[in-house]
Amino acid sequence: MTTLTIANVTVDCTHAADLAEFYAALLGRTVDAGASEFFATVGRETGARPVLMFAKVPDPTPGKNRVHLDLHTPDGAAEVSRAVGLGAKHVADVAAYGAVWTTLADPEGNLFDIGDGGA
Repeated sequence: MTTLTIANVTVDCTHAADLAEFYAALLGRTVDAGASEFFATVGRETGARPVLMFAKVPDPTPGKNRVHLDLHTPDGAAEVSRAVGLGAKHVADVAAYGAVWTTLADPEGNLFDIGDGGA
């Protein structure tokens, strides 16, 4: 038996508070107190799990990020439009593996997906 749980999903970035603001707005949450250009969290103060953590790094990861958020909603088109309005870039519409989703890039180029339906 393990006692491990997912505590944080961490995103390397160039400006932590700015990227935290994007994801907080996208998810209808708030950025936790103490956010700076170097470090910020979303969800820690409210007990949300997992907490989104943003950490400034000296160099961006080259190529495609290997970990990304998959967000689900009953209204994909509306949420994709809202994400783009917040500063995301539409990358692709995908239908594969029996699922349909839209891949977007956040303001720093990190990919995330918005799909219709359940988890």
